[in-house]
Amino acid sequence: MSWGTELWDQFDNLEKHTQWGLDFLDKYAKFVKERLEIEQNYAKQLRNLVKKFCPKRSSKEEEPRFTSCIAFYNILNELNDYAGQREVVAEEIGHRVYAEIMKYSYELKAERKSHLQEGRRAQQYLEMCMKQMDSSKKKFERECREAEKAQQTYERLDNDANATKSDVEKAKQQLNLRTHMADESKNEYAAQLQNYNAEQHKHFYIVIPQVYKHLQEMDERRTVKLSECYKGFADAERKVIPIISKCLEGMVQAAKSVDERRDSQIVVDCFKSGFEPPGDYPFEDYSQHIYRTVSDGTISTPKPEVTRIDPKITMGKAKGKLWLFGKKPKGPALEDFSHLPPEQRRKKLQQRIDELNRELQKEIDQKEALNKMKDVYEKSPQMGDPSSLQPKIAETMSNIEKLRTEIQKNEAWLSEVEGKVSQRSERRHSAEANHLVAQGRESPEGSYTEDANQEGRIQTQPPVHTEFDDEFDDDDPLPAIGHCKAIYPFDGNNEGTLAMKEGEVMYIIEEDKGDGWTRARRQNGEEGYVPTSYIDVTLEKNSKDRSERDTEQLAKDGRSSMFCGPP
Repeated sequence: MSWGTELWDQFDNLEKHTQWGLDFLDKYAKFVKERLEIEQNYAKQLRNLVKKFCPKRSSKEEEPRFTSCIAFYNILNELNDYAGQREVVAEEIGHRVYAEIMKYSYELKAERKSHLQEGRRAQQYLEMCMKQMDSSKKKFERECREAEKAQQTYERLDNDANATKSDVEKAKQQLNLRTHMADESKNEYAAQLQNYNAEQHKHFYIVIPQVYKHLQEMDERRTVKLSECYKGFADAERKVIPIISKCLEGMVQAAKSVDERRDSQIVVDCFKSGFEPPGDYPFEDYSQHIYRTVSDGTISTPKPEVTRIDPKITMGKAKGKLWLFGKKPKGPALEDFSHLPPEQRRKKLQQRIDELNRELQKEIDQKEALNKMKDVYEKSPQMGDPSSLQPKIAETMSNIEKLRTEIQKNEAWLSEVEGKVSQRSERRHSAEANHLVAQGRESPEGSYTEDANQEGRIQTQPPVHTEFDDEFDDDDPLPAIGHCKAIYPFDGNNEGTLAMKEGEVMYIIEEDKGDGWTRARRQNGEEGYVPTSYIDVTLEKNSKDRSERDTEQLAKDGRSSMFCGPP
C-alpha cells in the first residue's frame, strides 16, 4: 500500500489530509495544555486547602495533643504530599507530552511544506514540458498547412498554360521551402512529444510517488507520535499511583491511630485540678431556741445541745470552692503558678524545670567549650588572647548560677505542691473510710462523733506556712564574716538578689553553700545575694571580732553623722 501508486492523481486531497493531521495534532496539544492547567490548579487548591486547615503553631500550648487532631493533621500532611504528586503529573505532562507535541508539530509543518513544494515543482515542470510539446505540435500543424497551400499553388501554376516559367519556378521553390519547414516542425514536434512522454512517465512513476511516500511517512510518524503521547499521558498518571497509594494508606493509618481512651485521658490531664470533691454540708438547727408547747400526756425528751455553726463561715468556705465547677477566677498569672489548681500547677512547674534543665545543659556545654578554647589560646598565643574570653566565661557562669537558682526555686515549689497533693490524697482516703463507717457524720468543715450527747465541734485548719516563712523570722542582722569587692557589675533584678557596681565593697554575712551565691550586706544595711563568681571574697579569721568592730564602727559613723552639720 503506497500513496504514490494508489493515489497518484490525488495531490490536492493529500494536501488537505496532511493539513488536517497537523490541525488534529494542534488540537490534541491544546487539550494537553488545558489538562495541564487543571492539574496545576487542582494541586494549588489542594495546597491552599491544607494551609487553611493546618494549625498555626505560634506556641507550644497550641500543639495538638488529641489523637483525633493528630490524625487529622497527619491526613492534611498526606493530602499535601498528594498535591505534590499532582504537581508532578502536571510537570510530567508539560515536559513529556505538551512540549514534545509542540516541537514535533513545528517540525512536521516545515517538512510538509518542503514535500508539497517539491511536488508542485514537479507538476509545474511537467506542465511546462506539455506546453512545449503543444507549441511544437501547433507549429508542425501550421507548417503542414502552409506546405499544403504551397503545393496547391505550384500545381495550379504548373497546369496553367498562361503561367510563366519564372512563376512556376518560384512556386516550386516556395513549395520546397514549406515542405522543408514542415519536416523540421515535424521533427521538433516528435522530439517534444518524446520528451514530454518521458517526463510524464518520470513524474507519475518516480517523482510524485517519492513525494507522496515522504508525505505518507510524515503522516504515519504523526500518528505514531500521537500514540506515544497518549501513552506518555497515561504513564505520567500511572507513575505517581504508587506514591498516591502510599498517601491514601497513610490517611488510613492516621484514621486507625485515633484512640478514644487516650483522648479521654488527655482531657483528664489537661483539666484535672487536684482538689478534693466538696464534702457533706452539716445540719444547721435553727429551731433549738424555740420552746414548743407540750401536749398533755406527751413525754418530752431532752435534746442534745448542738453548737450553732455560723452560716457566713460555712457559706464563705463553700463559695471558695464553687469556682471548681464554673469559670476560674480571673487574675494575673503568678511566677509560681499558685493561681492554678494543684495538678495543673504541678505540671506547669515540671515543664518549667525541664526547660530550665535544658537551658542549663546548654550553658554548661558552652562553658566547657569556652574553657577548652581558653586552654588552646594559652598553649598557642598566636591563635588568640585568652583574656578576651574571660567576660564571656563570666557571663556564662552568671547564667549558670541564675538557672540553678531558678531550678532550685521551682523544685521547692514543686515539692510543696506534691506534698500538698499527697496530703490531700491521704485525707481523701481516710475520709472515704470514715464515711463508710459513719455516713453523714463527717464534713470538710467539721465532724460529728458517734456519741449523740457530745456537742458538735468545728475543726479549724492549721495555718499553712510557705517555705519562705522561716527565712526572715530572725530580725537581728547577721554578723559579718568578711568583706568582698565586686569584679563585675550585677543588676540584681531577681527577688532576693542585691545589685552592685564594679569595685563596690560590701560585707559578707553568709558564705557560698555550693549554689554559686553569696549573701552580702551594704554599708546602709541592705542585704541580698550576689553571684560568687562576680566578687573577690576575703574572709576574716575571727568573724566575731570583726563583727563587733564593724558594729562599733557603724555606731561611731552614726553618732558622728548626728553631730555633723550641713557642709
